[in-house]
Amino acid sequence: MLRIENISKTFGAGTVNEKKAIDNLSLHLKPGDFVTVIGSNGAGKSSLMNCIAGVYKPDTGRIILDGKDITKQPEHKRAAKIGRVFQDPMKGTAFGMTIEENLAIAFSKNRGHGLQRGISNAERELFREKLSMLGMGLEDRMKEKAQLLSGGQRQALTLFMAVITEPKLLLLDEHTAALDPGAATKVLEMTDRFADSDKLCTLMITHNMKAALEHGNRTVLMQDGRIVMDITGEERRMMTVEKLVEKFAIENDRMLL
Repeated sequence: MLRIENISKTFGAGTVNEKKAIDNLSLHLKPGDFVTVIGSNGAGKSSLMNCIAGVYKPDTGRIILDGKDITKQPEHKRAAKIGRVFQDPMKGTAFGMTIEENLAIAFSKNRGHGLQRGISNAERELFREKLSMLGMGLEDRMKEKAQLLSGGQRQALTLFMAVITEPKLLLLDEHTAALDPGAATKVLEMTDRFADSDKLCTLMITHNMKAALEHGNRTVLMQDGRIVMDITGEERRMMTVEKLVEKFAIENDRMLL
Protein backbone atom coordinates (compact mmCIF):
# COMPACT_ATOMS: atom_id res chain seq x y z
CA MET A 1 0.00 0.00 0.00
CA LEU A 2 2.71 2.47 1.03
CA ARG A 3 6.33 1.93 0.02
CA ILE A 4 8.99 4.39 1.13
CA GLU A 5 12.25 3.46 -0.53
CA ASN A 6 15.60 4.89 0.59
CA ILE A 7 14.48 8.50 1.02
CA SER A 8 16.75 11.19 2.43
CA LYS A 9 16.07 14.85 3.21
CA THR A 10 18.60 17.50 4.22
CA PHE A 11 17.74 21.05 5.19
CA GLY A 12 20.20 23.92 4.80
CA ALA A 13 22.60 21.86 2.71
CA GLY A 14 26.05 23.43 2.48
CA THR A 15 25.43 25.88 5.31
CA VAL A 16 26.42 25.95 8.98
CA ASN A 17 22.80 25.01 9.74
CA GLU A 18 22.85 21.85 7.62
CA LYS A 19 20.62 19.17 9.12
CA LYS A 20 19.97 15.69 7.73
CA ALA A 21 16.38 15.11 8.84
CA ILE A 22 15.89 11.76 7.06
CA ASP A 23 18.77 9.41 6.30
CA ASN A 24 18.23 6.70 3.65
CA LEU A 25 14.96 5.57 5.24
CA SER A 26 12.79 2.73 3.95
CA LEU A 27 9.38 1.68 5.29
CA HIS A 28 6.72 -0.56 3.78
CA LEU A 29 3.09 -0.64 4.99
CA LYS A 30 0.55 -3.25 3.95
CA PRO A 31 -3.18 -2.47 3.54
CA GLY A 32 -4.72 -2.18 7.01
CA ASP A 33 -1.40 -1.62 8.79
CA PHE A 34 -1.64 0.86 11.70
CA VAL A 35 1.92 1.93 12.51
CA THR A 36 2.78 4.12 15.49
CA VAL A 37 5.95 6.19 15.21
CA ILE A 38 7.98 7.28 18.24
CA GLY A 39 11.26 9.09 18.74
CA SER A 40 12.76 12.05 20.54
CA ASN A 41 12.46 15.61 19.25
CA GLY A 42 14.51 16.02 16.08
CA ALA A 43 14.41 12.31 15.20
CA GLY A 44 12.78 13.07 11.85
CA LYS A 45 9.20 11.96 12.52
CA SER A 46 7.40 15.05 11.22
CA SER A 47 9.86 15.40 8.32
CA LEU A 48 8.98 11.86 7.27
CA MET A 49 5.28 12.65 7.41
CA ASN A 50 5.77 15.88 5.46
CA CYS A 51 7.63 13.99 2.73
CA ILE A 52 4.79 11.48 2.48
CA ALA A 53 2.17 14.25 2.36
CA GLY A 54 4.09 16.24 -0.27
CA VAL A 55 5.02 19.23 1.89
CA TYR A 56 8.69 18.35 1.35
CA LYS A 57 10.23 16.62 -1.65
CA PRO A 58 12.86 14.06 -0.64
CA ASP A 59 16.37 14.63 -2.01
CA THR A 60 16.68 10.96 -2.93
CA GLY A 61 14.48 7.86 -2.96
CA ARG A 62 10.87 7.13 -3.89
CA ILE A 63 7.44 7.17 -2.28
CA ILE A 64 4.85 4.82 -3.75
CA LEU A 65 1.21 4.86 -2.63
CA ASP A 66 -1.33 2.31 -3.84
CA GLY A 67 1.01 1.26 -6.65
CA LYS A 68 1.65 4.81 -7.93
CA ASP A 69 4.91 6.73 -7.60
CA ILE A 70 3.94 10.02 -5.91
CA THR A 71 7.47 11.23 -5.15
CA LYS A 72 7.16 14.26 -7.44
CA GLN A 73 3.42 14.74 -7.06
CA PRO A 74 2.41 18.07 -5.42
CA GLU A 75 0.71 18.09 -2.04
CA HIS A 76 -2.73 19.12 -3.31
CA LYS A 77 -2.88 16.18 -5.71
CA ARG A 78 -1.89 13.70 -3.01
CA ALA A 79 -4.68 15.04 -0.77
CA ALA A 80 -7.23 12.96 -2.68
CA LYS A 81 -5.65 9.78 -1.32
CA ILE A 82 -4.14 11.03 1.94
CA GLY A 83 -6.05 12.20 5.00
CA ARG A 84 -4.10 14.11 7.65
CA VAL A 85 -4.75 15.35 11.17
CA PHE A 86 -2.35 17.76 12.87
CA GLN A 87 -1.51 18.37 16.50
CA ASP A 88 -3.26 21.75 16.59
CA PRO A 89 -7.07 21.30 16.64
CA MET A 90 -7.39 24.71 14.95
CA LYS A 91 -5.67 23.49 11.76
CA GLY A 92 -8.20 20.94 10.59
CA THR A 93 -11.39 22.99 10.36
CA ALA A 94 -12.50 26.30 8.90
CA PHE A 95 -12.99 28.29 12.10
CA GLY A 96 -15.86 30.53 10.93
CA MET A 97 -17.82 27.88 9.03
CA THR A 98 -20.48 25.57 10.38
CA ILE A 99 -19.94 21.89 11.14
CA GLU A 100 -21.93 20.82 8.09
CA GLU A 101 -20.07 23.29 5.85
CA ASN A 102 -16.75 21.87 7.00
CA LEU A 103 -17.98 18.36 6.31
CA ALA A 104 -19.27 19.36 2.88
CA ILE A 105 -15.84 20.69 1.88
CA ALA A 106 -14.15 17.49 3.03
CA PHE A 107 -16.80 15.28 1.40
CA SER A 108 -16.46 17.08 -1.96
CA LYS A 109 -12.67 16.73 -2.10
CA ASN A 110 -12.67 13.40 -3.92
CA ARG A 111 -15.88 13.91 -5.86
CA GLY A 112 -15.05 16.76 -8.21
CA HIS A 113 -17.74 19.04 -6.88
CA GLY A 114 -17.23 22.79 -6.88
CA LEU A 115 -17.37 24.50 -3.52
CA GLN A 116 -20.28 26.67 -4.68
CA ARG A 117 -22.64 23.71 -4.84
CA GLY A 118 -25.13 23.57 -1.99
CA ILE A 119 -25.42 20.77 0.56
CA SER A 120 -28.07 18.28 -0.50
CA ASN A 121 -30.59 16.82 1.92
CA ALA A 122 -29.11 13.38 1.30
CA GLU A 123 -25.64 14.61 2.23
CA ARG A 124 -26.98 16.39 5.30
CA GLU A 125 -28.61 13.17 6.49
CA LEU A 126 -25.41 11.25 5.80
CA PHE A 127 -23.42 13.75 7.87
CA ARG A 128 -25.94 13.51 10.69
CA GLU A 129 -25.81 9.72 10.66
CA LYS A 130 -22.01 9.60 10.59
CA LEU A 131 -21.57 12.31 13.24
CA SER A 132 -23.73 10.32 15.64
CA MET A 133 -20.98 7.67 15.62
CA LEU A 134 -18.73 10.11 17.49
CA GLY A 135 -21.05 10.08 20.49
CA MET A 136 -20.58 13.80 21.09
CA GLY A 137 -23.98 15.12 20.05
CA LEU A 138 -22.49 16.98 17.08
CA GLU A 139 -25.23 15.63 14.82
CA ASP A 140 -27.61 18.04 16.59
CA ARG A 141 -25.24 21.01 16.22
CA MET A 142 -24.50 20.93 12.49
CA LYS A 143 -25.55 24.56 12.00
CA GLU A 144 -23.13 25.76 14.70
CA LYS A 145 -19.74 27.19 13.77
CA ALA A 146 -16.64 25.11 14.42
CA GLN A 147 -15.25 27.88 16.64
CA LEU A 148 -17.83 26.98 19.29
CA LEU A 149 -16.47 23.46 19.71
CA SER A 150 -14.03 22.39 22.41
CA GLY A 151 -10.56 21.25 21.41
CA GLY A 152 -11.52 17.59 21.73
CA GLN A 153 -14.72 18.05 19.71
CA ARG A 154 -12.87 19.96 17.00
CA GLN A 155 -10.17 17.30 16.76
CA ALA A 156 -12.79 14.55 16.58
CA LEU A 157 -14.49 16.48 13.76
CA THR A 158 -11.14 16.91 11.99
CA LEU A 159 -10.46 13.18 12.25
CA PHE A 160 -13.92 12.45 10.89
CA MET A 161 -13.33 14.88 7.99
CA ALA A 162 -10.06 13.10 7.18
CA VAL A 163 -11.68 9.67 6.90
CA ILE A 164 -15.01 10.65 5.28
CA THR A 165 -13.12 11.05 1.98
CA GLU A 166 -12.17 7.34 2.12
CA PRO A 167 -8.41 7.94 1.73
CA LYS A 168 -5.85 5.25 1.04
CA LEU A 169 -3.60 6.53 3.84
CA LEU A 170 -4.25 8.36 7.12
CA LEU A 171 -1.45 10.47 8.64
CA LEU A 172 -1.78 11.47 12.29
CA ASP A 173 0.82 13.97 13.50
CA GLU A 174 0.60 13.91 17.31
CA HIS A 175 -3.13 14.50 16.90
CA THR A 176 -3.92 14.07 20.60
CA ALA A 177 -0.94 15.94 22.09
CA ALA A 178 -2.83 19.22 22.60
CA LEU A 179 -5.87 17.61 24.23
CA ASP A 180 -6.64 16.95 27.87
CA PRO A 181 -6.34 13.26 28.91
CA GLY A 182 -10.07 12.56 28.66
CA ALA A 183 -10.43 14.07 25.20
CA ALA A 184 -7.22 12.38 24.04
CA THR A 185 -8.54 8.99 25.11
CA LYS A 186 -11.81 9.58 23.27
CA VAL A 187 -10.07 10.66 20.06
CA LEU A 188 -7.73 7.66 20.21
CA GLU A 189 -10.72 5.34 20.60
CA MET A 190 -12.27 6.93 17.49
CA THR A 191 -8.95 6.57 15.67
CA ASP A 192 -8.88 2.84 16.42
CA ARG A 193 -12.48 2.45 15.29
CA PHE A 194 -12.05 4.31 12.00
CA ALA A 195 -8.76 2.59 11.18
CA ASP A 196 -10.20 -0.85 11.90
CA SER A 197 -13.63 -0.47 10.29
CA ASP A 198 -12.24 1.02 7.06
CA LYS A 199 -9.03 -1.07 7.06
CA LEU A 200 -7.17 2.20 6.69
CA CYS A 201 -3.42 2.21 6.24
CA THR A 202 -2.49 4.50 9.14
CA LEU A 203 0.71 6.19 10.31
CA MET A 204 0.51 7.84 13.75
CA ILE A 205 3.27 9.93 15.35
CA THR A 206 3.08 10.11 19.12
CA HIS A 207 5.32 11.14 22.01
CA ASN A 208 3.34 8.89 24.30
CA MET A 209 5.23 5.60 24.26
CA LYS A 210 2.53 3.81 26.22
CA ALA A 211 -0.07 4.77 23.60
CA ALA A 212 2.33 3.78 20.84
CA LEU A 213 2.46 0.22 22.17
CA GLU A 214 -1.29 0.00 22.86
CA HIS A 215 -2.65 1.26 19.54
CA GLY A 216 -2.20 -0.14 16.06
CA ASN A 217 -0.41 -3.36 15.10
CA ARG A 218 3.15 -2.14 14.63
CA THR A 219 5.56 0.34 16.24
CA VAL A 220 8.68 1.94 14.77
CA LEU A 221 11.28 4.04 16.57
CA MET A 222 13.18 6.80 14.76
CA GLN A 223 16.57 8.19 15.74
CA ASP A 224 18.67 10.63 13.70
CA GLY A 225 16.45 10.31 10.65
CA ARG A 226 16.57 6.51 10.58
CA ILE A 227 14.31 3.69 11.75
CA VAL A 228 16.20 1.79 14.45
CA MET A 229 13.35 -0.42 15.67
CA ASP A 230 10.38 -1.98 13.91
CA ILE A 231 8.32 -4.37 16.01
CA THR A 232 5.05 -6.22 15.61
CA GLY A 233 3.31 -9.37 16.83
CA GLU A 234 4.53 -11.09 19.99
CA GLU A 235 7.65 -8.95 20.26
CA ARG A 236 5.49 -5.83 20.41
CA ARG A 237 3.05 -7.35 22.89
CA MET A 238 5.93 -8.15 25.23
CA MET A 239 7.57 -4.74 24.86
CA THR A 240 7.21 -2.19 27.68
CA VAL A 241 8.02 1.50 27.96
CA GLU A 242 10.76 0.70 30.45
CA LYS A 243 12.38 -1.80 28.05
CA LEU A 244 12.28 0.77 25.25
CA VAL A 245 13.94 3.44 27.35
CA GLU A 246 16.63 1.03 28.55
CA LYS A 247 17.34 -0.58 25.18
CA PHE A 248 17.52 2.56 23.08
CA ALA A 249 18.59 5.15 25.68
CA ILE A 250 15.61 7.27 24.67
CA GLU A 251 15.55 10.80 25.97
CA ASN A 252 12.24 11.34 27.73
CA ASP A 253 11.83 14.99 26.68
CA ARG A 254 8.07 15.24 26.13
CA MET A 255 7.37 11.53 26.11
CA LEU A 256 4.86 10.41 28.71
CA LEU A 257 6.02 7.29 30.51
